[in-house]
Amino acid sequence: MAAPGKRSTRTLWLILAVCAAPLVASYTAYYLMPAREPASYGELLPTQPAPPLAGTRADGTAWTLDGEKGHWTIVVVAPAACDDSCAARLYATRQARTMQGREHERLARVWLVTGDGAPSAARTGEHPDIAVVRADPRSLDRMPRGSDAIYLVDPLGNQVLAWPSNPDVRGVARDLSRLLKASRIG
Repeated sequence: MAAPGKRSTRTLWLILAVCAAPLVASYTAYYLMPAREPASYGELLPTQPAPPLAGTRADGTAWTLDGEKGHWTIVVVAPAACDDSCAARLYATRQARTMQGREHERLARVWLVTGDGAPSAARTGEHPDIAVVRADPRSLDRMPRGSDAIYLVDPLGNQVLAWPSNPDVRGVARDLSRLLKASRIG
């Protein structure tokens, strides 16, 4: 039989080991086991207000990005003569918005049209929920990744994410789902 002092010391060390084990395990996992994938599909942009975007809607009314405050705004910059890449971007944003279920109303989609001409009626008919805006070319130069990306602007007017021009619908939808779930605004 162990001496009473030795037994209490052993108990103290056992309690200390049990308390320290989660801390040691967490540091081991963090430093020795790298994360498998990044937290977001899109590229996080520096936290700052989005560039001031302005233009004219298809019906002739003025449009500004500030007018979209209160919604998470997905901005697609593409020419009026929408090629396959443009069609893929519009499709991906439409599907990602639809995949949000009842939360889809918190999202607004904007197509900033560049170049001459107007988008075809067939193309705009495929996307009835998108605001088609003839953009001022000077304002598009201020976009963080140029016109070859899809952007997400938060309800306060800050730039959040830039997705690639050939997006993965599930990746975009997952990013939106996480943001809408975590956000109380918009």
